[in-house]
Amino acid sequence: MQENDFFEGDVMSAAMGTARPAARQDRLELLAGLLALVFLAGMLVLAMLGHHQSNDGGYQVHASFSQIDGLNVGSDVRLAGITVGHVTSEVVDPKTFQAKVTFTLSPDVKLPTDSAAIVTSDSLLGGKYIALSPGGADATVKAGGALTETQGSISLEQLLSKFIFSVTDTLQKAQKTQGAQTQKPAGSLSDEP
Repeated sequence: MQENDFFEGDVMSAAMGTARPAARQDRLELLAGLLALVFLAGMLVLAMLGHHQSNDGGYQVHASFSQIDGLNVGSDVRLAGITVGHVTSEVVDPKTFQAKVTFTLSPDVKLPTDSAAIVTSDSLLGGKYIALSPGGADATVKAGGALTETQGSISLEQLLSKFIFSVTDTLQKAQKTQGAQTQKPAGSLSDEP
């Protein structure tokens, strides 16, 4: 019976001996995974905070748009493709029901009063930004001023539906024209012999 106990003890110690390093390795892998997740979460927070900083040291300008789909606080304001400011707030004007956007501009950017602000996108799937198109007036927009020439964002769905409608309409007209030409009266003149 003691021999049997000895045998069971060897099996138990051998099993436990291999189990301890495996458990330790599992804990180390879990700890490494958690540290990687914490690092990635920290990087994400830093990226978001850095993207939404509006401490440009510039002046604020307002513009009203009919639609600003996809434009967010922190989005870029660009002039000739160069970022010169950021969107700082977006609200709906209760009187006109338009989106009133406030953005900052670098102090060295002096826009003419007849400049235009256009909501546009980086690419088909990219984020939106405000593109500035300078006008020709001699007077410049002051701090707290407003740009009155604006164009809201264009929805991809609206563009596709307009394209599909125009193609369908053109095809229907072409089919009606072909149908009218093939149904000529029997006594009509024809170029065919």
